[in-house]
Amino acid sequence: MTETVRARPKRPLTLGFLRGMVIASAAGVVLAMMGAFGSIHVPMWTRLAYWIPVMLGGALWGHVSSRIIERWIDSDARPWLAIAALTVVIAGPVTIMVWAVTGLVFEGRPYPLAALPMLLGHVLTVSAVMSAINVFLSKAQPIETHAAPAGAAPARFPERLPMKLRGASIRAVQAEDHYLRIHTDRGSDLILMRLSDALDELEGLEGAQTHRSWWVARDAVRDVARGDGRATLTLDGGVEAPVSRRYAKALRDAGWY
Repeated sequence: MTETVRARPKRPLTLGFLRGMVIASAAGVVLAMMGAFGSIHVPMWTRLAYWIPVMLGGALWGHVSSRIIERWIDSDARPWLAIAALTVVIAGPVTIMVWAVTGLVFEGRPYPLAALPMLLGHVLTVSAVMSAINVFLSKAQPIETHAAPAGAAPARFPERLPMKLRGASIRAVQAEDHYLRIHTDRGSDLILMRLSDALDELEGLEGAQTHRSWWVARDAVRDVARGDGRATLTLDGGVEAPVSRRYAKALRDAGWY
């Protein structure tokens, strides 16, 4: 069977996860070299063997936590709230892990329970710093969809339009809870679907995900307003679509605005 549709780029979760692991490993090396939190009295190799796995374990739980937090908090709109929530969610389980590992590595026996409050303070500090780094420095490649080449199968998503909108030109798709609001040149309507699934079916129409809750057709953009590190796209019909901080540079470099 001949391949007629250009494959959509994979979701950048793997790259984001690997970036977080690299940052955590580098932080582990730095903390080991500093002899952070009283570890300066042990040999360097012991510090490395302690700090790097601890930071990687924390980063792994942090990745899971961020997937949970982002369902409720938009880190682009409220970065400090996202950092605070991440710090709190990460700190509890990681403190237990640190308590278990620290005693075995440095003392050869379990740490006393009385050490938990001190360890919690250390973990909160490191978690807050790492959360801030990931929230403010993270950049993602927006998921793009492409116009179908000549002779290729058309996009599947238009088949999901309600009957009153069949044949309409799709300008944007906006996630609203478990629904999608489809903005077209004939008005808008809701369908029950996830944006992540819609992005697969939008391949064949030229556009991009401009925000975690928005896909925008490229030819629908008529104006852009910039400010506070973000941008807002004005589409045909007056609909305004946000551009998230994490996607802003990639879309700007691609000539969207």
